[in-house]
Amino acid sequence: MGNLSIVTIVIIVANVLISYKGFSDFNFFEKYKFQVGAIKRGEKFRMFSSGFLHVDTQHLLFNMLTLYFFADIVVQDLGTLSFVLVYVGSLMLGSLLSLYFHKDEYHYSAVGASGAVTGILYSAILLRPEMSLYMFFIPIPIPAYVFGIGYLLYSIYGMKNKTDNIGHDAHFGGAIGGYIITLLLANWLFETNLLMIGLLAIPIVLLFVLKRMGKI
Repeated sequence: MGNLSIVTIVIIVANVLISYKGFSDFNFFEKYKFQVGAIKRGEKFRMFSSGFLHVDTQHLLFNMLTLYFFADIVVQDLGTLSFVLVYVGSLMLGSLLSLYFHKDEYHYSAVGASGAVTGILYSAILLRPEMSLYMFFIPIPIPAYVFGIGYLLYSIYGMKNKTDNIGHDAHFGGAIGGYIITLLLANWLFETNLLMIGLLAIPIVLLFVLKRMGKI
């Protein structure tokens, strides 16, 4: 964590600069945010550009701090190019899942790097399932895989109840992207961490079972 890779720094700087441009320029923000109606009219670039906009400084800070803590695990284990593939792929999978769940909500909109960052987080958990995470409100270490599974189960709960303004579907789509792309790039994990691969797949399978049953 002390030696951030150049690619991580570039992504953080891009998020900060573009987000602050959006904070002060309403038209810029509106033009590049994720919005179902505009995307359906052909503005597909919004599915990518929205991943560099944020609602406010707190939203931006939370995403960039999470990226800061986990990015270099993925860079070290997979390499710079693979890290970029995981980041961009997770961003796009997050947008695609949001579009899938909100395709009939013409005015639905969202912004944030959460999908991409969640993909990096899930990738890091796959690569280092033995690591422990510390939460501000929980004074004991939490195994990374327990956190990953719990986070996605909470996202399913959020998607089902729709009681907040958090884009849980983008988070979930990003996690799916991080999961799938990491396994494609690091197929040795099937030999070393097969149990973890199965455990981390549980909430992903559950989401689509619930969707098929009409529960979400």
